[in-house]
Amino acid sequence: MSDDLTPVFQIQRVYLKDLSLEQPNSPAILTLQEQPSVDIQLGVGMEQVADGIVEVTVTATVTTKLQDKTVFLVEAKQAGIFEIRNLPEDQMGAVVGIACPQIVYPYLRGNVADVIQRAGFPPVHLAEINFQAMYEQQQAAAQ
Repeated sequence: MSDDLTPVFQIQRVYLKDLSLEQPNSPAILTLQEQPSVDIQLGVGMEQVADGIVEVTVTATVTTKLQDKTVFLVEAKQAGIFEIRNLPEDQMGAVVGIACPQIVYPYLRGNVADVIQRAGFPPVHLAEINFQAMYEQQQAAAQ
């Protein structure tokens, strides 16, 4: 009986939920020799799938431009399904906002670098992210 309240945190599955690559100005832009500018936007989302089961997504948008023309645009969403049960309510936010994205993010980094390289460009390696600092910033902004 006492096992019924044991905290549970398990990865059920990590998967690539969405991936798109656009090269709207190819092939003309590929002949330019300038260094492009790179803009990277990241986001974290959560959805309750069932009782004790959540899906956590980490999204990256990588936009590379030369002057005002897009060289390529990658949008990727990596997701994980996690079983989380019997955690105190005050710990749930941190688990979903920090621990889960830390597990999912390396897969996203690899998929983004891979698709960019397969498109014929040098890979863009997403930097390591401090999800704890990101979570704390979001909590402070919410208050």
